[in-house]
Amino acid sequence: MSYLIAGCAAVLVGTIAVSLSVSRMVGKKAVFTFYIAVVSYIAATAALDQWLRQAGLGAGEFGKGVTPMTAVNPFLALHALLNPSSYPRAEAGSLSGLRAFLLERPVTAWCVLSSGLSVALVAVSALTLRMGGLGQMASGRAGVPWYRRVMGLGGKGAEHRPPRPVGTNPIAWREASARNATFGRIVARWSFCVFGAVIAVALVLLYHTGRLSGSTFRLALLSTVWTEMTVITLVGMNMAATAISREREDGTLDLLLTTPITPRMYLSGKLHGLIAYLLPLLAIPIGTLLIAGGYVMAGGFGREGGVLLTSGGMSVPVVVPEAGILAAPVMVTFVAFCVMVGLQWSLKSKGTISSVIGTVGVVAVIGGTLGLCGWQSGSSIDLLGPAFVTMTPVTLAYAVVNPEVAMFGTVSSGSGLASARWGLIVGAVVSSGIYMAVVYGIRASLVRNFDFTVRKLAGVR
Repeated sequence: MSYLIAGCAAVLVGTIAVSLSVSRMVGKKAVFTFYIAVVSYIAATAALDQWLRQAGLGAGEFGKGVTPMTAVNPFLALHALLNPSSYPRAEAGSLSGLRAFLLERPVTAWCVLSSGLSVALVAVSALTLRMGGLGQMASGRAGVPWYRRVMGLGGKGAEHRPPRPVGTNPIAWREASARNATFGRIVARWSFCVFGAVIAVALVLLYHTGRLSGSTFRLALLSTVWTEMTVITLVGMNMAATAISREREDGTLDLLLTTPITPRMYLSGKLHGLIAYLLPLLAIPIGTLLIAGGYVMAGGFGREGGVLLTSGGMSVPVVVPEAGILAAPVMVTFVAFCVMVGLQWSLKSKGTISSVIGTVGVVAVIGGTLGLCGWQSGSSIDLLGPAFVTMTPVTLAYAVVNPEVAMFGTVSSGSGLASARWGLIVGAVVSSGIYMAVVYGIRASLVRNFDFTVRKLAGVR
């Protein structure tokens, strides 16, 4: 059954990838969209499952068992199969209809639903190709729609577009502006910002009105911030990993090298342009923590029951008040580090796919190692533990939302929560400085070896 769950997941992932490739005009965009869709889906369904279990809406005697999300998430289905005692199913015959299918037989439900969706996706993809592909629909030209004029865009496929002002660094301007060159990209970027801001305000309002308990509010807040940071990091790595290798493939890099632009200007422009594009996205998780921390700092505006929780015999705030202030430098510099690693791989890789894979691998290993070290150190080491927690945005967000657990060694000792908060401040400053030093160190190394690397790969397409 474990192999069957994995097999159905592999078939579904493959059919989704094929469907995305068929439904998009450029294959590289389909690869990135695929990463974002799968990661976001897994994170969202896992968070919903955890919330339903905490609210007692799952199967089992105390509502802590499987939920409808189990049947649509392969990891949860595998968990239900291998841990029936801690993650029980509903008793056979206790339910009826669709609920019985999802809660009494979640493994079977996952296999049936995923296989059915795979067949449907293959059928839709085949129909799309049989009708001549999406290229037939994109070949026509018409006037400029109003929504494109509002965003300063010309007609789709037109040879002219409205002129744009160029900043002091043309590479930085080009890198930031090229990411907003199409209507779909503009909508996707600002939809993420608007949707994230609405979720942040909604979470605080639901907690303020008592519809969310303190523990549920923490879970929802942490899941939101983690998901947003994961998406932003993947976006940054994908853009950086293709920023130079894409120009090498289409011959643009050869033209740029004939201009007076120096390697330092070129690489610095790439870095600054990508960070400028990502800053509005980064403002969402940072702003979410700022709103939650400001709410706690204001004492909950007279909320009934206050904003303190009792956990392990200790009274702690539902969120550390300075959460957003601490997260801002760490998140920005960590994303800058990911972007710089992507640029490094993009410069020395022959193609965009290999550079993306290399970037994701390096960041996953480094981020995972630092995260695990910080996670364990924060809970077991007194005083210094909170400083180690800030080494990654994931562990930092966990520490400011669950300080009594993430920094147990410091909070439970005589030092208390105040010392842990000071440790977070010091750690955030030091971690940000280390990331910036690494970023400038990588850039200096790339500048020094730029000519050699470019000449070695000259002519590669």
